[in-house]
Amino acid sequence: MSTSTHGKKKPIRVLVSKLGLDGHDRGALVICRALRDSGMEVIYSGLFCTPEQVAKIAIDEDVDVVAMSLLNGAHLTLFPRVASILKERGVSDILLIGGGVIPVKDKKILEEKGVKGNFGPGTPLDIIIKYIHNNLKK
Repeated sequence: MSTSTHGKKKPIRVLVSKLGLDGHDRGALVICRALRDSGMEVIYSGLFCTPEQVAKIAIDEDVDVVAMSLLNGAHLTLFPRVASILKERGVSDILLIGGGVIPVKDKKILEEKGVKGNFGPGTPLDIIIKYIHNNLKK
């Protein structure tokens, strides 16, 4: 939880997004529910978003976290593009995390480009929730 200007705790706001031409959203919907059930406020982008759309939603909704999901192999292109767009727009306080089918060799590349976590299928949901709590930037 982060603190508002009135001293009350406000819920962590998370944008869960499905980028590109990946129509498989079952895992993303499971993540949405788990984050919501843990007390976070969740916004789901829906399917087939562009990096530009994800960045715009993240800024417009003032989220703390963008959780991006891909199963189609485009993670090295689309995830870093979201990070670049946010950086170009002067946004540096949003935690970017990735998930989906991401080969181990690609995780370091994504980390270097600002996309953290990079959780694979079967990652226990409490691990993802703890990661968000421990790595918030705001």
